[in-house]
Amino acid sequence: MEIAALLSGGVDSSVVVHLLCEQGYKPTLFYIKIGMDGAEYMDCSAEEDIELSTATARKYGLSLEVVDLHQEYWENVAAYAIDKIRQGLTPNPDVMCNKLIKFGCFEQRVGKDFDFTATGHYATTLQRDGKTWLGTAKDPVKDQTDFLAQIDYLQVSKLMFPIGGLMKQEVREIANRAGLPSAKRKDSQGICFLGKINYNDFVRRFLGEKEGAIVELETGKKVGTHRGYWFHTIGQRKGLGLSGGPWFVVKKDIEENTIYVSRGYGVETQYGNEFRMHDFHFITDNPWKGQEKEIDITFKIRHTPEFTKGKLIQEGERQFHILSSEKLQGIAPGQFGVIYDEEAKVCVGSGEIIC
Repeated sequence: MEIAALLSGGVDSSVVVHLLCEQGYKPTLFYIKIGMDGAEYMDCSAEEDIELSTATARKYGLSLEVVDLHQEYWENVAAYAIDKIRQGLTPNPDVMCNKLIKFGCFEQRVGKDFDFTATGHYATTLQRDGKTWLGTAKDPVKDQTDFLAQIDYLQVSKLMFPIGGLMKQEVREIANRAGLPSAKRKDSQGICFLGKINYNDFVRRFLGEKEGAIVELETGKKVGTHRGYWFHTIGQRKGLGLSGGPWFVVKKDIEENTIYVSRGYGVETQYGNEFRMHDFHFITDNPWKGQEKEIDITFKIRHTPEFTKGKLIQEGERQFHILSSEKLQGIAPGQFGVIYDEEAKVCVGSGEIIC
Protein backbone atom coordinates (compact mmCIF):
# COMPACT_ATOMS: atom_id res chain seq x y z
CA MET A 1 0.00 0.00 0.00
CA GLU A 2 1.38 3.40 -1.01
CA ILE A 3 0.99 5.98 1.76
CA ALA A 4 1.73 9.72 1.69
CA ALA A 5 2.34 11.13 5.19
CA LEU A 6 2.05 14.85 5.88
CA LEU A 7 4.68 16.17 8.31
CA SER A 8 4.49 19.47 10.18
CA GLY A 9 7.64 19.25 12.28
CA GLY A 10 5.53 18.60 15.37
CA VAL A 11 5.38 15.56 17.61
CA ASP A 12 2.01 14.28 16.35
CA SER A 13 2.93 13.85 12.69
CA SER A 14 6.34 12.42 13.64
CA VAL A 15 4.64 9.72 15.72
CA VAL A 16 2.45 8.96 12.68
CA VAL A 17 5.62 8.15 10.72
CA HIS A 18 6.93 5.98 13.57
CA LEU A 19 3.67 4.01 13.84
CA LEU A 20 3.43 3.44 10.08
CA CYS A 21 7.02 2.18 9.95
CA GLU A 22 6.34 -0.11 12.91
CA GLN A 23 3.46 -1.60 10.92
CA GLY A 24 5.81 -2.35 8.03
CA TYR A 25 4.91 0.55 5.73
CA LYS A 26 7.43 2.86 4.09
CA PRO A 27 5.47 6.10 3.67
CA THR A 28 6.61 8.93 1.42
CA LEU A 29 6.83 12.09 3.50
CA PHE A 30 5.65 15.57 2.51
CA TYR A 31 5.80 18.99 4.11
CA ILE A 32 3.27 21.53 2.80
CA LYS A 33 4.72 25.05 2.71
CA ILE A 34 2.12 27.80 2.74
CA GLY A 35 4.13 30.80 3.96
CA MET A 36 5.26 33.41 1.46
CA ASP A 37 9.03 33.98 1.49
CA GLY A 38 9.83 37.62 2.18
CA ALA A 39 6.22 38.58 2.94
CA GLU A 40 6.16 39.91 6.51
CA TYR A 41 2.40 39.61 6.79
CA MET A 42 2.37 35.95 5.83
CA ASP A 43 5.63 34.37 6.94
CA CYS A 44 5.03 31.01 8.57
CA SER A 45 8.68 30.57 9.65
CA ALA A 46 8.88 27.11 8.11
CA GLU A 47 12.64 26.59 8.51
CA GLU A 48 12.50 24.87 11.91
CA ASP A 49 9.51 22.76 10.82
CA ILE A 50 11.33 21.55 7.70
CA GLU A 51 14.50 20.89 9.69
CA LEU A 52 12.66 18.64 12.18
CA SER A 53 10.68 16.95 9.40
CA THR A 54 13.95 16.23 7.55
CA ALA A 55 15.50 14.76 10.72
CA THR A 56 12.47 12.47 11.15
CA ALA A 57 12.69 11.34 7.53
CA ARG A 58 16.41 10.64 7.91
CA LYS A 59 15.85 8.61 11.10
CA TYR A 60 13.59 6.18 9.21
CA GLY A 61 15.46 6.26 5.91
CA LEU A 62 12.54 7.91 4.11
CA SER A 63 12.35 10.69 1.55
CA LEU A 64 10.86 14.12 2.34
CA GLU A 65 9.50 16.46 -0.31
CA VAL A 66 8.53 20.08 0.35
CA VAL A 67 5.36 20.96 -1.56
CA ASP A 68 4.96 24.71 -2.04
CA LEU A 69 1.27 25.65 -2.05
CA HIS A 70 1.54 29.27 -0.93
CA GLN A 71 -0.11 30.70 -4.04
CA GLU A 72 -3.02 28.26 -3.85
CA TYR A 73 -3.28 29.00 -0.14
CA TRP A 74 -3.48 32.73 -0.75
CA GLU A 75 -6.04 32.43 -3.55
CA ASN A 76 -8.26 29.98 -1.66
CA VAL A 77 -7.87 30.41 2.09
CA ALA A 78 -6.43 33.84 2.91
CA ALA A 79 -8.68 35.57 0.37
CA TYR A 80 -11.71 33.74 1.83
CA ALA A 81 -10.76 34.91 5.34
CA ILE A 82 -10.29 38.56 4.37
CA ASP A 83 -13.59 38.58 2.47
CA LYS A 84 -15.49 37.19 5.47
CA ILE A 85 -13.78 39.60 7.89
CA ARG A 86 -14.66 42.53 5.62
CA GLN A 87 -18.32 41.43 5.81
CA GLY A 88 -18.11 41.57 9.61
CA LEU A 89 -18.19 37.79 9.93
CA THR A 90 -15.90 35.45 11.87
CA PRO A 91 -14.28 33.01 9.44
CA ASN A 92 -12.55 29.74 10.30
CA PRO A 93 -9.61 29.54 7.90
CA ASP A 94 -8.29 26.31 9.48
CA VAL A 95 -11.38 24.50 8.25
CA MET A 96 -10.91 25.78 4.70
CA CYS A 97 -7.17 25.09 4.79
CA ASN A 98 -7.86 21.41 5.46
CA LYS A 99 -10.57 21.18 2.82
CA LEU A 100 -8.91 23.19 0.05
CA ILE A 101 -5.16 22.92 0.64
CA LYS A 102 -4.07 19.91 2.71
CA PHE A 103 -6.64 17.57 1.23
CA GLY A 104 -7.57 19.59 -1.87
CA CYS A 105 -4.63 21.05 -3.78
CA PHE A 106 -2.21 18.53 -2.26
CA GLU A 107 -4.44 15.66 -3.36
CA GLN A 108 -4.71 17.01 -6.90
CA ARG A 109 -0.97 17.56 -7.20
CA VAL A 110 0.50 14.67 -5.18
CA GLY A 111 -1.96 12.62 -3.13
CA LYS A 112 -3.74 11.21 -6.19
CA ASP A 113 -0.71 8.95 -6.77
CA PHE A 114 -1.09 7.28 -3.36
CA ASP A 115 -3.62 4.89 -1.84
CA PHE A 116 -3.90 6.88 1.40
CA THR A 117 -2.75 10.13 2.98
CA ALA A 118 -1.81 9.90 6.68
CA THR A 119 -1.84 12.92 8.98
CA GLY A 120 -1.32 13.77 12.64
CA HIS A 121 -4.87 14.98 13.18
CA TYR A 122 -6.71 13.76 16.25
CA ALA A 123 -9.60 12.09 14.45
CA THR A 124 -10.62 8.61 13.25
CA THR A 125 -12.46 7.03 10.34
CA LEU A 126 -15.34 4.59 10.81
CA GLN A 127 -16.86 2.03 8.45
CA ARG A 128 -20.67 1.94 8.60
CA ASP A 129 -23.13 0.65 6.01
CA GLY A 130 -20.29 0.16 3.55
CA LYS A 131 -19.26 3.83 3.80
CA THR A 132 -16.43 5.74 5.45
CA TRP A 133 -17.41 8.28 8.10
CA LEU A 134 -15.32 10.83 10.00
CA GLY A 135 -15.11 9.71 13.63
CA THR A 136 -14.07 11.64 16.73
CA ALA A 137 -10.75 11.03 18.50
CA LYS A 138 -10.20 9.14 21.74
CA ASP A 139 -8.78 12.30 23.36
CA PRO A 140 -11.67 14.80 23.63
CA VAL A 141 -9.34 17.69 24.50
CA LYS A 142 -7.30 17.20 21.33
CA ASP A 143 -10.15 16.14 19.01
CA GLN A 144 -9.82 18.05 15.71
CA THR A 145 -12.85 16.85 13.81
CA ASP A 146 -14.34 20.35 13.94
CA PHE A 147 -11.40 21.49 11.76
CA LEU A 148 -12.12 18.66 9.30
CA ALA A 149 -15.87 19.19 9.06
CA GLN A 150 -15.86 20.57 5.50
CA ILE A 151 -13.93 17.73 3.83
CA ASP A 152 -15.87 15.58 1.35
CA TYR A 153 -16.42 11.85 0.98
CA LEU A 154 -13.54 11.28 -1.45
CA GLN A 155 -11.20 13.03 0.96
CA VAL A 156 -12.29 11.17 4.11
CA SER A 157 -12.14 7.85 2.21
CA LYS A 158 -8.43 8.35 1.52
CA LEU A 159 -7.36 9.63 4.94
CA MET A 160 -5.56 7.76 7.72
CA PHE A 161 -5.37 9.12 11.27
CA PRO A 162 -2.91 6.79 13.06
CA ILE A 163 -2.96 8.69 16.38
CA GLY A 164 -6.74 9.18 16.55
CA GLY A 165 -7.08 6.28 18.98
CA LEU A 166 -4.42 7.62 21.37
CA MET A 167 -4.40 10.16 24.18
CA LYS A 168 -1.95 13.05 23.76
CA GLN A 169 0.11 11.75 26.69
CA GLU A 170 0.48 8.39 24.93
CA VAL A 171 1.68 10.16 21.77
CA ARG A 172 4.33 12.01 23.80
CA GLU A 173 5.43 8.75 25.45
CA ILE A 174 5.80 7.02 22.07
CA ALA A 175 7.85 9.95 20.77
CA ASN A 176 10.15 9.86 23.81
CA ARG A 177 10.65 6.08 23.65
CA ALA A 178 11.38 6.26 19.92
CA GLY A 179 13.78 9.20 20.39
CA LEU A 180 12.00 11.29 17.77
CA PRO A 181 13.62 14.67 16.94
CA SER A 182 10.41 16.52 17.83
CA ALA A 183 9.68 14.57 21.04
CA LYS A 184 10.29 17.58 23.32
CA ARG A 185 8.80 20.20 21.01
CA LYS A 186 5.87 22.12 22.44
CA ASP A 187 2.51 21.97 20.72
CA SER A 188 1.90 24.82 18.28
CA GLN A 189 -0.56 27.39 19.54
CA GLY A 190 -0.80 29.10 16.16
CA ILE A 191 -3.37 28.31 13.53
CA CYS A 192 -2.80 26.84 10.09
CA PHE A 193 -4.04 30.10 8.64
CA LEU A 194 -1.32 32.34 10.03
CA GLY A 195 1.56 30.30 11.37
CA LYS A 196 3.43 32.48 13.85
CA ILE A 197 2.28 35.96 12.81
CA ASN A 198 -0.14 38.20 14.67
CA TYR A 199 -3.77 38.00 13.52
CA ASN A 200 -4.40 41.74 13.87
CA ASP A 201 -1.24 42.56 11.91
CA PHE A 202 -2.47 40.38 9.07
CA VAL A 203 -5.94 41.97 9.05
CA ARG A 204 -4.46 45.48 9.29
CA ARG A 205 -2.27 44.81 6.25
CA PHE A 206 -5.34 44.24 4.07
CA LEU A 207 -8.16 46.23 5.68
CA GLY A 208 -6.26 49.04 7.40
CA GLU A 209 -7.70 50.91 10.39
CA LYS A 210 -10.81 53.05 10.85
CA GLU A 211 -11.74 54.48 14.23
CA GLY A 212 -15.23 53.76 15.51
CA ALA A 213 -17.27 53.85 18.71
CA ILE A 214 -17.57 51.13 21.34
CA VAL A 215 -21.09 51.47 22.76
CA GLU A 216 -22.70 49.80 25.77
CA LEU A 217 -25.68 47.94 24.33
CA GLU A 218 -28.04 48.43 27.28
CA THR A 219 -27.52 52.19 27.75
CA GLY A 220 -26.37 53.41 24.33
CA LYS A 221 -23.47 55.13 26.08
CA LYS A 222 -20.12 55.38 24.28
CA VAL A 223 -17.51 53.68 26.48
CA GLY A 224 -14.49 53.67 24.18
CA THR A 225 -13.14 53.56 20.63
CA HIS A 226 -11.82 50.81 18.38
CA ARG A 227 -9.73 50.76 15.20
CA GLY A 228 -12.11 48.88 12.93
CA TYR A 229 -14.98 46.42 13.42
CA TRP A 230 -12.92 43.84 11.49
CA PHE A 231 -10.57 43.39 14.47
CA HIS A 232 -13.43 42.17 16.68
CA THR A 233 -15.69 39.15 16.87
CA ILE A 234 -18.90 38.30 18.71
CA GLY A 235 -18.12 36.87 22.16
CA GLN A 236 -14.69 38.53 22.33
CA ARG A 237 -13.56 39.60 25.77
CA LYS A 238 -9.86 40.49 25.54
CA GLY A 239 -8.29 43.32 23.57
CA LEU A 240 -11.05 45.91 23.99
CA GLY A 241 -9.02 48.27 26.21
CA LEU A 242 -11.96 49.03 28.50
CA SER A 243 -11.82 49.34 32.29
CA GLY A 244 -14.43 48.16 34.78
CA GLY A 245 -15.09 44.90 32.96
CA PRO A 246 -15.28 42.19 32.00
CA TRP A 247 -16.74 43.49 28.73
CA PHE A 248 -17.91 41.25 25.89
CA VAL A 249 -18.60 42.09 22.24
CA VAL A 250 -22.27 41.25 21.65
CA LYS A 251 -23.11 43.00 18.37
CA LYS A 252 -21.50 44.80 15.42
CA ASP A 253 -22.96 47.50 13.17
CA ILE A 254 -20.93 47.16 9.98
CA GLU A 255 -22.30 50.23 8.19
CA GLU A 256 -21.70 52.52 11.17
CA ASN A 257 -18.44 50.78 12.19
CA THR A 258 -19.78 50.48 15.75
CA ILE A 259 -19.04 47.74 18.28
CA TYR A 260 -21.65 47.03 20.96
CA VAL A 261 -20.55 45.56 24.27
CA SER A 262 -22.11 44.30 27.50
CA ARG A 263 -20.49 44.15 30.93
CA GLY A 264 -20.37 41.17 33.29
CA TYR A 265 -20.25 37.39 33.00
CA GLY A 266 -23.98 36.68 33.26
CA VAL A 267 -25.40 39.27 30.87
CA GLU A 268 -28.23 37.78 28.81
CA THR A 269 -27.17 39.56 25.62
CA GLN A 270 -24.06 37.36 25.51
CA TYR A 271 -26.08 34.19 25.27
CA GLY A 272 -28.40 32.38 22.89
CA ASN A 273 -30.18 29.04 22.83
CA GLU A 274 -30.39 28.61 19.07
CA PHE A 275 -28.79 29.44 15.75
CA ARG A 276 -29.26 28.76 12.06
CA MET A 277 -26.83 27.51 9.45
CA HIS A 278 -26.86 27.70 5.68
CA ASP A 279 -24.90 25.87 2.97
CA PHE A 280 -24.77 22.80 5.18
CA HIS A 281 -22.22 20.23 4.02
CA PHE A 282 -22.56 16.50 4.77
CA ILE A 283 -19.16 14.80 4.75
CA THR A 284 -20.39 11.30 3.85
CA ASP A 285 -24.17 11.29 3.76
CA ASN A 286 -27.28 12.58 5.53
CA PRO A 287 -27.94 9.92 8.20
CA TRP A 288 -31.33 11.50 8.97
CA LYS A 289 -32.74 11.48 5.43
CA GLY A 290 -36.52 11.46 5.44
CA GLN A 291 -36.86 12.33 9.13
CA GLU A 292 -39.23 15.25 9.57
CA LYS A 293 -39.09 15.62 13.35
CA GLU A 294 -36.47 17.22 15.58
CA ILE A 295 -33.31 15.10 15.62
CA ASP A 296 -31.17 14.61 18.72
CA ILE A 297 -27.57 15.63 18.02
CA THR A 298 -24.42 17.00 19.61
CA PHE A 299 -22.58 20.00 18.15
CA LYS A 300 -19.80 22.58 18.50
CA ILE A 301 -19.73 26.25 17.52
CA ARG A 302 -16.02 26.69 18.33
CA HIS A 303 -13.00 24.51 19.09
CA THR A 304 -13.67 23.14 22.60
CA PRO A 305 -13.35 19.71 24.25
CA GLU A 306 -17.07 19.69 25.05
CA PHE A 307 -19.87 18.55 22.75
CA THR A 308 -23.17 20.36 23.41
CA LYS A 309 -26.45 18.44 23.20
CA GLY A 310 -29.18 19.85 21.01
CA LYS A 311 -31.86 19.27 18.43
CA LEU A 312 -31.55 19.72 14.68
CA ILE A 313 -34.47 20.89 12.53
CA GLN A 314 -34.22 20.93 8.75
CA GLU A 315 -35.69 24.10 7.23
CA GLY A 316 -34.57 23.73 3.63
CA GLU A 317 -32.34 21.63 1.44
CA ARG A 318 -29.14 22.89 3.14
CA GLN A 319 -30.66 25.04 5.89
CA PHE A 320 -30.68 23.84 9.49
CA HIS A 321 -31.98 25.27 12.75
CA ILE A 322 -30.21 24.15 15.95
CA LEU A 323 -31.84 24.28 19.37
CA SER A 324 -29.28 24.01 22.16
CA SER A 325 -29.85 22.24 25.47
CA GLU A 326 -27.84 24.94 27.21
CA LYS A 327 -27.06 28.62 26.78
CA LEU A 328 -24.33 29.39 24.23
CA GLN A 329 -21.95 32.29 24.75
CA GLY A 330 -20.78 34.27 21.73
CA ILE A 331 -22.59 32.76 18.74
CA ALA A 332 -20.56 34.30 15.90
CA PRO A 333 -21.97 34.48 12.35
CA GLY A 334 -19.42 33.20 9.84
CA GLN A 335 -18.11 30.46 12.09
CA PHE A 336 -18.98 26.85 11.32
CA GLY A 337 -21.55 24.98 13.33
CA VAL A 338 -20.25 21.40 13.41
CA ILE A 339 -22.82 18.63 13.82
CA TYR A 340 -22.23 15.19 15.37
CA ASP A 341 -24.47 12.23 16.10
CA GLU A 342 -26.15 11.97 19.51
CA GLU A 343 -23.23 9.98 20.98
CA ALA A 344 -20.58 12.42 19.60
CA LYS A 345 -18.89 9.53 17.78
CA VAL A 346 -19.46 10.64 14.16
CA CYS A 347 -18.82 14.09 12.70
CA VAL A 348 -21.67 14.40 10.19
CA GLY A 349 -20.81 17.78 8.67
CA SER A 350 -20.96 21.54 9.11
CA GLY A 351 -22.63 24.74 7.95
CA GLU A 352 -21.94 28.45 8.25
CA ILE A 353 -23.72 30.12 11.16
CA ILE A 354 -25.97 32.95 9.93
CA CYS A 355 -27.71 34.01 13.18
